[in-house]
Amino acid sequence: MTPVRYRILGTTQAFHADGTPVPVGGARLRALLTVLALRAGRTVPAALLVDEVWDGDPPADATGALQALVGRLRRTLGPEAVESADGGYRLATAPDGIDLHRFERLAGEGLRALDDGDPAKAAVVLDDALVLWHGPALADLPDRTAEAARWETRRLDVRRARLTAALTLGHGEQHLPELTALCDLHPLDEPLQALRLRALRDAGRPAEALAAYEDVRQLLADRLGSDPGPELRALHGELLYAPQAAPVPAAVPRPLVPPGADIPVASPPPGNLRARLTSFVGRDADIGAIRGDLAAARLVTLLGPGGAGKTRLSQEAAEAVAHTAPDGVWMAELAPVDDPDAVPEAVLTAVGARETVLRGAGAEEMRAVADRHDDPLVRLAEHCLRRRMLLILDNCEHVVDAAARLVEHLLERCPGLTVLATSREPLGVQGELLRPVEPLPQPYALKLLADRGAAVRPGFRVQDDPEAAAEICRRLDGLPLAIELAAARLRMLSLRQIADRLDDRFRLLTSGARTLLPRQQTLRAVVDWSWDLLDADERSVLRRMSVFASGCDLAAAEAVCGPAALEGLGSLVDKSLVVATPSGDGEMRYRLLETVAEYAGERLDESGERPDAERAHLTYYRELARTTDPLLRSSAQRAAIERLQVEYENLRTALRRAVAAGDEQEALCLLHSLGWYWHMRDLRTEARAWSNAVIALGPDPFTSPAREVPDLREKCTDSPPPMRPEILDEARRGAHLFHLACMDMDPSAWETAEAKEKLRVISETYRPGQPQTCRMPGFLWFFAVLLTADVDRMRAVFDETVRTCRERGYTWELAQCLQVRANILANRSRWAGDASRDADDALEIFRRIGDAWGVAEALSARGEARERCGEYLLAAADYEAAREYAEQLGARSQTAVLVARLGSVLLDAGESERGERLLRQVVEEDHSWFSGAMPAARIFLAMWLSRTDRVAEAREQIRLLRRDFKAIGFVVFEGLVLGVEAWLDTVDERYPEALAKVRKSLAWAEDRMTQMIAPHMPSVHLVIAAIVLTGMDGGLRARDAARCLAAADRLLPPGHVETPAEREARAKAEAAARAALGDAVYEAAYAEGDGLSLEEAVALV
Repeated sequence: MTPVRYRILGTTQAFHADGTPVPVGGARLRALLTVLALRAGRTVPAALLVDEVWDGDPPADATGALQALVGRLRRTLGPEAVESADGGYRLATAPDGIDLHRFERLAGEGLRALDDGDPAKAAVVLDDALVLWHGPALADLPDRTAEAARWETRRLDVRRARLTAALTLGHGEQHLPELTALCDLHPLDEPLQALRLRALRDAGRPAEALAAYEDVRQLLADRLGSDPGPELRALHGELLYAPQAAPVPAAVPRPLVPPGADIPVASPPPGNLRARLTSFVGRDADIGAIRGDLAAARLVTLLGPGGAGKTRLSQEAAEAVAHTAPDGVWMAELAPVDDPDAVPEAVLTAVGARETVLRGAGAEEMRAVADRHDDPLVRLAEHCLRRRMLLILDNCEHVVDAAARLVEHLLERCPGLTVLATSREPLGVQGELLRPVEPLPQPYALKLLADRGAAVRPGFRVQDDPEAAAEICRRLDGLPLAIELAAARLRMLSLRQIADRLDDRFRLLTSGARTLLPRQQTLRAVVDWSWDLLDADERSVLRRMSVFASGCDLAAAEAVCGPAALEGLGSLVDKSLVVATPSGDGEMRYRLLETVAEYAGERLDESGERPDAERAHLTYYRELARTTDPLLRSSAQRAAIERLQVEYENLRTALRRAVAAGDEQEALCLLHSLGWYWHMRDLRTEARAWSNAVIALGPDPFTSPAREVPDLREKCTDSPPPMRPEILDEARRGAHLFHLACMDMDPSAWETAEAKEKLRVISETYRPGQPQTCRMPGFLWFFAVLLTADVDRMRAVFDETVRTCRERGYTWELAQCLQVRANILANRSRWAGDASRDADDALEIFRRIGDAWGVAEALSARGEARERCGEYLLAAADYEAAREYAEQLGARSQTAVLVARLGSVLLDAGESERGERLLRQVVEEDHSWFSGAMPAARIFLAMWLSRTDRVAEAREQIRLLRRDFKAIGFVVFEGLVLGVEAWLDTVDERYPEALAKVRKSLAWAEDRMTQMIAPHMPSVHLVIAAIVLTGMDGGLRARDAARCLAAADRLLPPGHVETPAEREARAKAEAAARAALGDAVYEAAYAEGDGLSLEEAVALV
């Protein structure tokens, strides 16, 4: 879902239509979004983007870096959010979707309303404009000074206009605090000072207005050497000679204070809230929500873990609603209270109602005291009975029962009382409204770190090491107290040093302010406080919860934590030690904050329960993977993918523990159960790494000599471990086959003599048609056959596998085999018809069993077959349909490959504009999560650019391909890329360079793998060689060029249909050779080359 609103008035953010934020991580990414949003609806040239995002210090490869950054932004916001156009990029949103532009529109409307004499409308519209500001303008723009200053000036203009409307409506007095604060910030702003003087006058305080005028006059003289302007002087005259202050509408006129009289000082409002000593960061939305809560309920409890900032938030929120409590805001700090019975007395003291009898009091006074009830709760109720007040009860968790009884008693008897409590668990009083206090979002956590860091180390900026700063805030869960403790360490450590030491956070974070309570001076003390309030079952559940990664559901918790899990989790959630969130499938997930998890892990080690807890975790997630794997090949596929995605960190943790413990059978079971999921999600790095780790646990089953294996109808994961000997042997072979399937990630490793021998052994271990070769991972055996045999044996292997699947009723396996065979056959035009039939059959089966991933793969295979036959529009339709299925599954890698194929085939079909746009979309994506689409897209795009006279850009695409794609050394890709580079050299008439490259590409073209996968490639390279030979040495080698063309034509696979690019290259080569030789000589030379073998043709080059 593409975001519909963007915020750049403050930290840059994006929001969905429902108001949920889209995480935009990384300073550069936010900078890019800021630059685009600042120019909404307009194309921003790439050069300008580089200059502003990198602040005049671009990277060496600025174009590539910008493309990668745009790709990341598209992945974050959605592929349609950022459009490529006219050498730049454009944010695809209306101006009103960006707060800055909406602010400007509303500001204009409000100012016009004020000019038209409608201050009421102006006030409403200008309020709507000002509420859009959430911090400094363009906060994430690296060089924001000039642009931000312009918008801050505009904001000040709007605030002036809003205050003007307020004074016109007679509301000046209530805006005096804001006016005073603004005048303090902008003391030389005469229009603002005039508004302040008018507000004082209208509030009946002309003496203060005159004194304020004198202050302004003196300031202007000292700073600027000038007098006040006409507006201020006129207003001064009015104040001097007016018989009385201008009355506030609907208010009683107040007399002027006589000259020389003392100005009465207003008494402070009742209450005991103390002034805060540090800035308050990032809780505006919370304060707004709490204001609404306090208007709707008489008891609101702020819930959150220790260090979440509940106390500070309660104070700020209470101050925001203080005007609704004429008898004051009173705060009772319960943290120092050890005895629950002392809670009423502590609150009584806090609200100033505790009675004290002085020495020397008379008998009546003593008697009155003695006659009063001694129960502090009763005295407290009497005190609050007729008052309208707000009572803050801070830190209730350790005396929660006593606090609950007190609150219930007071609320029943004191109708004007409202209570705002802070606690790590609910009070449990009827009518209580719970307001969770979440950790700070990353932007605000960084702001807090910046503020507190600057306080202890002048000049400190989080921008100096943004990655370390972000890591600190993330790993400390956004907890304000933890971040402040980390900031205190900046006196002696750098951000990176702090981040690197967070694995030992309890020793690191021990430098809290001396004036804090002891339990807030170190991170360990914060968590110790909560731990000490738990009973034995709660402590057991919390300890064992530390073995989970990324949380768990209730079933997993019960499996690992035992029968106490249900009640224990409920209690721990109430006590803010476990975070419970809806999972989207109707259930809840439970997780620990990282700090709590580390603490609980230490307690687990102390208890000696870790081996048992980790074994229970491993067993549960091995079974989850084992039983979910079959669903990936059914109509329940999407739910199964989502389940594995949600639990992936737990699954990976279970596998890691099995490998670390040397538990081969558990590790094999998990590897086999996750193999297809890795394949579907293109998690190739994961598959390669884990298969490597697991095969190291046991013997190599593919050592020489090759040994035939028995038929095995049972899957290795049909039953949980322990495995029977024959199942264990097959599971070991399967682990090596998983590793083989990832060979293109490290092709050089398979070029050694030992590796080639292993491939031979694998290819001879199985027989075509064995049951285990029909399903994963035994099916991957065909890779070894592909690398060691000819195309005829390859087809025979597939034919036999298809036959076995039909005979044994292996439905899904049959569809999978047909689909892969279709892909292999589609490489040859003469077999393209067979490939289409296979794809159709696979498509019918996959649709029948509800396998959407398989449907996409079958459609893609049919598209390849149609493309090979030159049916480009039909192929495009197949790729488009396959793309829709892949997108529905969230299969990003599969989708990207299909988009690349679609873009290429659209170029061949004549839809060049859309085709190029799709290819650019692929190459601009972040490729950290897949490897298949980007190289193909860059090659397709480079060829198209060369055909449209954009050779320099085409070369850049190939350069980026070689830089980013590690599998370029894979034989087929290396030959293809060399051929493209040679072609680009011919376009630029750089024939010596082209000759060297085409010789290399022809050497690769003789490889068995190339002959298997791309049998037309030798002919393509020979055509390029012909262009090179004609262009070199003044055409002296044009006869060899004609011979190469003849060999190229004869060596093409039967029935091969040339692509438009191949036809253009072939026509160019022939035209050049004919021009150099004349028709007769050309024809003679062409005839000489007609009988050449590939080796003989290569020798000509």
